[in-house]
Amino acid sequence: MESVHYGINTMKETLYTIFTTVAMCLVLCITGCSHSASRYDSSIDDAERLMLTDTDTAMAMLDAIEYNDLKLDSTRAKYHYLRAWGHLRQRRSMVGDSLIVFSHNYYKGRDKVREMRSATALAWYKFWVGDMTGAISLLDSLSNLDNVPDSLKLQALRIRVLLGTSEYQGNELIPYASQLEAIETDTLRKMEANFMLVSAYEYAGKLDSALMLTDNLIDYARKSKWGDKQFIFEIERAQILGEMGCHKESDATIEGIFAKSSPDNGAADYLHMQLAINALNSGNLNRATKELAIADSFAAKFRNDDDTYYRSYSNLLRAMIDFKQDGKMKLAHVNGLNNRQRERYNRAKASQWESERSALQQQSRALALKAESQQKTVIILVIALVALLILVSAVWIMRHRRQRERENEERAEALQKMVDELKASPSQEHTGTHTPGALRRAMLQQLGILKMVAETPTEQNREMLRKISSIESDTGGELVNWNNVFELINTLYSGFYDKLHTAHGDTLTPKEEQIIVLMVAGFSTKEISVITGQTTSTIYVRKSSIRKKLGVPEKEDIVAFLREASGY
Repeated sequence: MESVHYGINTMKETLYTIFTTVAMCLVLCITGCSHSASRYDSSIDDAERLMLTDTDTAMAMLDAIEYNDLKLDSTRAKYHYLRAWGHLRQRRSMVGDSLIVFSHNYYKGRDKVREMRSATALAWYKFWVGDMTGAISLLDSLSNLDNVPDSLKLQALRIRVLLGTSEYQGNELIPYASQLEAIETDTLRKMEANFMLVSAYEYAGKLDSALMLTDNLIDYARKSKWGDKQFIFEIERAQILGEMGCHKESDATIEGIFAKSSPDNGAADYLHMQLAINALNSGNLNRATKELAIADSFAAKFRNDDDTYYRSYSNLLRAMIDFKQDGKMKLAHVNGLNNRQRERYNRAKASQWESERSALQQQSRALALKAESQQKTVIILVIALVALLILVSAVWIMRHRRQRERENEERAEALQKMVDELKASPSQEHTGTHTPGALRRAMLQQLGILKMVAETPTEQNREMLRKISSIESDTGGELVNWNNVFELINTLYSGFYDKLHTAHGDTLTPKEEQIIVLMVAGFSTKEISVITGQTTSTIYVRKSSIRKKLGVPEKEDIVAFLREASGY
């Protein structure tokens, strides 16, 4: 029983040490993950604060975050919302921002500001992936929301008016452009809103309103000394006058533009094209042909190879002039118009493909960084596991060494006790040789003291050697001469060993017989371990084996059982 308890206690201590080590590693890992998540939360919050004032820095902070480390829906929603919002502000491709849908759904009914901004970003994402109808529909719903501050509607309205202008919307666009102009606070942006309202009036056929608003813009630009803006507005005025049939006023406006700027200003090709349109509408085909030729020459000078947009207009105008001259529509003109449109379509698709390719490259880089991060994580885990194994091994070795040292100390104490008892006992001259004391003396004399000191050369053992240096040893390499021991046992205890060996020699091992005869002679477990050269734990195990083999009850003394059962 003592051996069992001892083994259990030792196992408990070892398991406790291992458990403590593993727990510490887990705590460090969890703490590291918590710190990482906390750091990411802080970075995302900082990026949100910088988004409106320093978008590039905010996006750089988001790019440094490993998305797969974000576990909470709230953190992931904010991350994707800010990335999409940043791409919108940077006017970059949003093809890779599909998860803005997740963010928008998360913020619905939870956060009005993020709900509006994520919805605006979602509309811009729809535009990038070619869903113009879905983008405009979503922006319409945002622009018509009640009880929403104008500051939150502003970005959605800007995009709504921009997309409406690109789709040549008229009456449908006017209320949104008017609303945008009313809530814009920046002077330049208010002017841009008015200019897009002019386009809405034109597409709706409300040319008088378009002309009046354009004249106001020209006056404002003149007073503010914004020459470049005035130049653009006067070109628009000439086009509106031409649309109204006021060809002479349109021509006069264009001549005034040339008078204030050089004849080869950056818009000379479009100005001469407007003159050609005015001449065509007036029936002057020769002048129309001449002005169109001048426009083509300026386009070749200004646009070089990038003249697709200009030629999409000039080819149509040339086809109309030719038709007016000979009354025939030529296939070459139709092909030219078709080719120009195809070129524009191909360029638009190429731009979209380039954006998608860029998004895929970004995703690939993100995946590569993720794989690199995972590889580093695996390496760290392997290193941690190796370190843990080394630590456990070191703990086991230290415990084993301490156990051996403790057993050696116990054996030394037992031996010291035996020596002290021997010195304190009467000499052989007074006690005789056939007594238990004589057996102890014989045992002590047969101990291989030198051998034990060589195995564990501690100062304590050397001291014991000095104390019992007068005791002789004739064991021939063994700790004791067991034949002498058995002979003494037989003499002292009425042939105990011979009876034991005869009855149980086939069952018991020699080591077990040695333990039993020493127990009969009154030796303690520690003393038996010294004499037999075994550890105390081994003695306990062998005693348990003896009980099983001889059928000794657990709580009964082995020697008493043998004497009672067999009459030894």
